[in-house]
Amino acid sequence: MDKEIYIIRHGETDLNKQGIVQGRGINSDLNDTGRAQAAAFYATYKDIAFDKIYTSTLKRTHQTVKGFIDAGVSWEQLSGLDELAWGIWEGKPNDEQAIAAFKGLMEKWESGDYDARFEGGESPNDVVIREKEAVEIIKNAANEKTILVCMHGRAMRLFLCLLTNTPISEMTSFPHQNTVLYKLELTGDEFVITEFNNTDHLK
Repeated sequence: MDKEIYIIRHGETDLNKQGIVQGRGINSDLNDTGRAQAAAFYATYKDIAFDKIYTSTLKRTHQTVKGFIDAGVSWEQLSGLDELAWGIWEGKPNDEQAIAAFKGLMEKWESGDYDARFEGGESPNDVVIREKEAVEIIKNAANEKTILVCMHGRAMRLFLCLLTNTPISEMTSFPHQNTVLYKLELTGDEFVITEFNNTDHLK
């Protein structure tokens, strides 16, 4: 094993709670529940000797791993880890119209149209291109063996597809509630999931 990578989704925001579409263009803060989730994750994993933290450029990921950053773990922001941009739907409620629009888009993705996107937004292929750049940075950092990554739900699903060579059409096979943990081992060029959808720290 060359590296061990802990990948978590950010904690809850008020927009998560209200069912408002976030995406790459919405830079929201954690709410009280999100801060409690972050604290619970830190309490469970604070004794892991992380060599590096990678987050997206959005503050909800920074706030989720703040305990580790404050404890002195080296931290870097990568735009490749940002959430998928939902374009014209960002900031709008998840009402019947939005549900129908998202259902249509998901059906395109599940049928293999990975270039489909909302107006002003990103497609899965767009996100994977920038995620590949992030993966190369993480893989090539020679002195970083134990790594914590904090990112976003949809981007995380795509990231896990990328790392495990899972077809993008199967991205929904990776559940992603707030602060869920996926742990992977990297040996050579092969990533293997060793912990799947772990939420033990929230119990």
